[in-house]
Amino acid sequence: MSVTDNDLQMVEANAQTQDCLTDEQVQFFLDNGFLIARQVLTGEELAAVQEAMLELYQKGVDGVENDPDFMYGKGVKTGQQVLRRVEYVQDKSEVMKAMLGHPFILRSVEKLQGPNFIPTWDSMVVKVPDEGVIVPWHRDAGLADYPDEMVPIFNVDFYLDRADLKSCLWVIPASNQWDKARFLERCEREGFDTSDAIPVPIEAGDVIFHNIRLVHGSPSGDGNAMRRTVYYEFRPGEIEAEYGPHTPEYIPLKQQVLLESLRKRAETTYGQREKPFEYAPTGEFALPDEAVPPSTFRYPHESFWR
Repeated sequence: MSVTDNDLQMVEANAQTQDCLTDEQVQFFLDNGFLIARQVLTGEELAAVQEAMLELYQKGVDGVENDPDFMYGKGVKTGQQVLRRVEYVQDKSEVMKAMLGHPFILRSVEKLQGPNFIPTWDSMVVKVPDEGVIVPWHRDAGLADYPDEMVPIFNVDFYLDRADLKSCLWVIPASNQWDKARFLERCEREGFDTSDAIPVPIEAGDVIFHNIRLVHGSPSGDGNAMRRTVYYEFRPGEIEAEYGPHTPEYIPLKQQVLLESLRKRAETTYGQREKPFEYAPTGEFALPDEAVPPSTFRYPHESFWR
């Protein structure tokens, strides 16, 4: 059966009118694997993030040698190498460190994952104007096996530019509940088949929460405008400790990163106007009496694989 906008009764959040996701919004996310949150980044913060990531984008476009954090792909129009992704953006920008401390986002993450969550990946994905690289149907979880009843692991996708039907994300609602066999069968289809998917057009400053098991992707686009999206992934400490993919030593390091981001956000003018998030993990994940500032914001994943 095809999925259309009329088949799914969309539920959305708005960061300007609520402090955290509601129970209804949480249930929509759990059922469908994604949720839109409007106006998360606004005003001064949105402008600062856009400027910081434009500088990073321009650095990548100008060409970066021997830096694995800048990744390139073949443009659909010219066939030339074009920037498609930049890793560890928090390490490269004070603004992105402060964005990690966004109180609406963190209160919503805590509601979905519990108090012991940690931040993991932080990346910017780029669709260059008229050269957008296709993102085939995939799961961020890949073929990893997690228990069906597991608390969801998800990405928070911060959109820095408007994404219309030429460049937006496409999702297959409820595909986060599929087993591996159904996922593999779906990915065998030729081309970018959208018969069972819906587009998610979005405005600059909006956010999409998406489960790492959600099947999603985006076409290359024809005449697409610039689309920059920053992805911050979060994982429950309990899941990370039991299943990885990182070693247990990774968890307290990323707790320190989050605490330092909260401190940096409190120093911004927009951070001083909001009620800050209070990070208070419990049990074996409880914070030490004295916080230890992180030595870096770039803890390479490969240094902590199990």
